[in-house]
Amino acid sequence: MKKITYIITVLLLISLSTNKAQAQQDEQLSFQSLNPLYYNPAYAGSSNSINITGIGRFQWVGMEGAPNTQWLTVHAPIIGKSLGMGIHTVNDQIGSRNRTGVYYDISSSIRLNDKGARLAFGLSAGVDIISRNFTSLTIHDQNDIHNSQYSYSKFNLGAGLFYYNEKTYIGLSMPRVLKYKDEDLISNVEHGLYAQHLFLTFGQVFQLNSSFKLKATLLAKHTPETPIAIDLGLHTLMYDKINVGVIYRLTEALGVNMYYQVKNFMRIGYGYEFPLNRLANYQTGSHEILLQFDIKMKNSVYKSPRYF
Repeated sequence: MKKITYIITVLLLISLSTNKAQAQQDEQLSFQSLNPLYYNPAYAGSSNSINITGIGRFQWVGMEGAPNTQWLTVHAPIIGKSLGMGIHTVNDQIGSRNRTGVYYDISSSIRLNDKGARLAFGLSAGVDIISRNFTSLTIHDQNDIHNSQYSYSKFNLGAGLFYYNEKTYIGLSMPRVLKYKDEDLISNVEHGLYAQHLFLTFGQVFQLNSSFKLKATLLAKHTPETPIAIDLGLHTLMYDKINVGVIYRLTEALGVNMYYQVKNFMRIGYGYEFPLNRLANYQTGSHEILLQFDIKMKNSVYKSPRYF
């Protein structure tokens, strides 16, 4: 455990290095509190079930070349709750650029008390495949050098810490530790830098009465050379079946999301965000769809639906 802690600490401290190049931003996510594995490998195996989450996001609808993103994450405990494994994938299309990432996650956790509190340490490793298809662009000169396409791949690592109990979680993570330049392999023009993103996540569930709960969430993202981005959420959970929430992305967007617990093992959700900045003049908002399964493992006892 000491070796794992040391490795994770070293990887997170790499974020102290900076680069003056313009940083490329990780994809935005409305249902971030229901898909922590995308941000933090230490989340893997934190439930007593096989968790499968699929999310589709259609951002800035009405704007040509707007981002279109899909996530798929799968994780489960493999040795009680002390060890967890998972895989998370993302496919992001924006303009002529596409990024497909596939990462494997492993976590190890220790029990802190008899009330179910645990502290997990996680690592991830995977590859990003970056492609650019300039043939999809509108051009005036058919001999233009950008009337072409190319792709390349980059290996990366991630690390994270995750504390949780039944109604609280706190996470600190860096999904991609290694920086790399996004370069045009044809004209050798540098489009930017895929820099490290340091995430701090927090969630707390408050029991209002036997039927209603309140969940507050926070996601703070730090990227070198850019202001800290903050997402705040406040959600009402009714009868452990229906969730209705309001989210606020500081100075950028305001939105609502909701999900319904169809069965003990299945939930579906929808989210909508409207921009609060100048982009509001050019698009009609962003839509997000969630489908999630919690498949009970052998000999496990079903509890109330998880809140994160």
